Amino acid sequence: MEIIDRKENPLLKRVEIEFRWNHEGTATPSRVDMLNGIASIEPGSNRDLIVIKNVNTRFGMSSTTGLGIVYADAESMKVEPSYMHDRYSGMRSGNSSSAEDETSEDASGDGGEA
Repeated sequence: MEIIDRKENPLLKRVEIEFRWNHEGTATPSRVDMLNGIASIEPGSNRDLIVIKNVNTRFGMSSTTGLGIVYADAESMKVEPSYMHDRYSGMRSGNSSSAEDETSEDASGDGGEA
């Protein structure tokens, strides 16, 4: 992942990062991959306060561009529409552990013991 442009937006308490991800020979990166990439690039960022927007992969090219927005706190993240909060609710750290627990319970329950 390479940064094309990085803008500080103090009014909205966020950092806007335009990025390009070259993924030659592999699949288009998922939102989780992009979320982790932005979190690793921006020092001091909280993964729960990152939103990925404007993701675009051109047909026939192995390059994806997008916009990662890193918020300073949960209060400043309220400017995002509710559908964005819903979209990322499954990727947040509080919800991911419960989803993993459900998956492990399902796997242990299907042990074939009958």
